Amino acid sequence: MNKNSIVDKTYYWIDETARNQALRLARTLSRRNFLSRLGMFLAGAATLPLLPVSRALSQEKVQEIGDPKSCDYWRYCAMGGALCTCCGGSITTCPPGSETSPITWVGTCRNPVDDRNYLMSYNDCCGKPVCRRCFCHNTERDRPVYFPSNAGSILWCFGTAERTYHCTVAVVLSEASTD
Repeated sequence: MNKNSIVDKTYYWIDETARNQALRLARTLSRRNFLSRLGMFLAGAATLPLLPVSRALSQEKVQEIGDPKSCDYWRYCAMGGALCTCCGGSITTCPPGSETSPITWVGTCRNPVDDRNYLMSYNDCCGKPVCRRCFCHNTERDRPVYFPSNAGSILWCFGTAERTYHCTVAVVLSEASTD
């Protein structure tokens, strides 16, 4: 078989497939319907930047001092719960066998190294029995329970496979604005 005949057959197949698909689309889709779908696609693409994304600071950018296993550590200023640093995890990651709850509460803590305020996200780690070590209850800038999105005394293990609380991590989201 000639190499040119293989190339010709391939081009013919591509042309025929494209032609058949275009004809089928033209039979089933009016211009108005096509423009409507194109408009919906463009509007959907325009809203893509509005989707939630993790805006957490790189944890290496924040200089820190102190003992992350102590309730007096600066990140824990508005945290209530067991520290994951004492339970097999780290400041920002849950221990193996537990999962991070997608529901969080927030606080604003002052870093003693750079004397700046940072927005903190407190995430409960769920799926294992409660860790009884390093339990802290800091209420600096905590809100009353009638404002639940900022209250640290509520169990936040929603949206996880298991709703059993284990410990809490403290993630720096961003520097707090002074506006």
